[in-house]
Amino acid sequence: MNVAEVVGRTVAALGADHVFGVVGSGNFHVTNALVAAGARFVAARHEGGAATMADAYARTSGRVGVLSVHQGCGLTNALTGITEAAKSRTPLLVLAAETASAAIRSNFRIDQDALATAVGARAERVHSAATAVDDVVRAFRLATEGRRTVVLNLPLDVQAAEFDGEPHVPQLPALNPVAPSAAAVRELTDRLVAAQRPVFIAGRGARHAGAELRALAEDCGALLATSAVARGLFHDDPWSLDVSGGFATPLAAELISGADLIVGWGTALNMWTTRHGNLIGPGSALVQVDVESEAIGAHRPVDLGVLGDVAATAEAARTELTDRGARLAGYRDPEVRERIASAGSWRDVAFADESTSDAIDPRALTIALDALLPEERVLAVDSGNFMGYPSMFLRVPDEQGFCFTQAFQSIGLGLATAIGAALARPDRLPVAALGDGGALMGVAELETAARLGLPMVIVVYNDHAYGAEVHHFGPDGHRLDTVEFPDTDLAAAARGFGCTGLTVRSEADLAPVRDWLTGPRATPLLIDAKIAPGEGAWWLVEAFRGH
Repeated sequence: MNVAEVVGRTVAALGADHVFGVVGSGNFHVTNALVAAGARFVAARHEGGAATMADAYARTSGRVGVLSVHQGCGLTNALTGITEAAKSRTPLLVLAAETASAAIRSNFRIDQDALATAVGARAERVHSAATAVDDVVRAFRLATEGRRTVVLNLPLDVQAAEFDGEPHVPQLPALNPVAPSAAAVRELTDRLVAAQRPVFIAGRGARHAGAELRALAEDCGALLATSAVARGLFHDDPWSLDVSGGFATPLAAELISGADLIVGWGTALNMWTTRHGNLIGPGSALVQVDVESEAIGAHRPVDLGVLGDVAATAEAARTELTDRGARLAGYRDPEVRERIASAGSWRDVAFADESTSDAIDPRALTIALDALLPEERVLAVDSGNFMGYPSMFLRVPDEQGFCFTQAFQSIGLGLATAIGAALARPDRLPVAALGDGGALMGVAELETAARLGLPMVIVVYNDHAYGAEVHHFGPDGHRLDTVEFPDTDLAAAARGFGCTGLTVRSEADLAPVRDWLTGPRATPLLIDAKIAPGEGAWWLVEAFRGH
């Protein structure tokens, strides 16, 4: 067998069960080897879509994502998706064909190592037939254990080289969680005991530790919140404030800013999660728990940094509290609980419906859809002025029900995100929420969704503009013709790709959604919702402060 086959077999043997990509001559053999070894290949229509599908699959399934691309242009086409994954520390292995070392005049030749490094990914390479298995294992371990996006370059001459014998793929050792030091646990516990109004904010690094954090919060009286990417972790807890940051409800912002202790668990505590620090009150102490020392204090100075796995640290702190005989009321009193029950969701916040005769208010649209769609769903949201409405008005069942590829703030990733998440959770209804700009950027993947037969609901918040720019620059009198467009019939376009298309201008127009839900769901349903212009979304001011 040749090295290309060895690489495919090895990646499959290490646990890769899905591979996403667009196949060209350079990655043909390695992709087929993966499929022959038992992996499912998902063909996207664009490498950028394939990269985001692999990213979303990894986030939602908890398994490594695998992307296969052609040399040169295949890799550059995938670059935005790879950048998003790298910024999010998604365990993603990119199998990138590469021109042979002697092909210095090849049209496909670029510096692929430099390209990967420039966007925050790690560049690795299969060097020879003799080192092929070791090279793949090294890259795979870096992706999974190091939580990194790794571009594994596969030179064509090395791929074609003969491999003697059968590849021996070692069994990777199981790694124990990083335990916090006893001194750090004691100091964290001291702060929990002293706090009168503690709040926990959990991020992506805490998605595996929901039970441990709930238990510790109960013992010390902490309220619970998440960063946007971890939404759903505490979805059914009566003490949950939902999302901290730009998406936060008025009540959540009030209670978080009123805390005297904020503990960030596996979250960067960046400007989005803290509203540029405005959610951290002047008298509040800040603690950050993370498995990586470089993450602690990276965005904001902290009063205490704890190096350790979130679940292990929460368990250790709870044991310390128990040993001290401490069970604290903290922030949890009947009045706070009642306020959370009555005003803890954006659906509880009154608004003036700005629907018109030919366009629907995005809040009214989203609330109506939430009532129609089954609760067992996985929601993917693209970027744009609209994004807060589906993110906060559509409920999710748990942390695996929300996939938010927004670390790079690119529009156009939402549909591919939904496809990857749908394949990771085939037991749930996939819901993609897009703006018209992002929908048109990723429109090619409508064919992928239809070809795969995904029972997906795609909601396009169509204001025929880049709404964020309209609402941000419009009030100052700037010309907007660069960001406004003629209306597009996206429902008709969806039908052309093999989907079911529906145009919605009022709540009454949503009646066919119920019919689609009760039917066979044989094709994806795209809802082209004509959105009333209204005012800019509540989170927009905060967002543009970070630009």
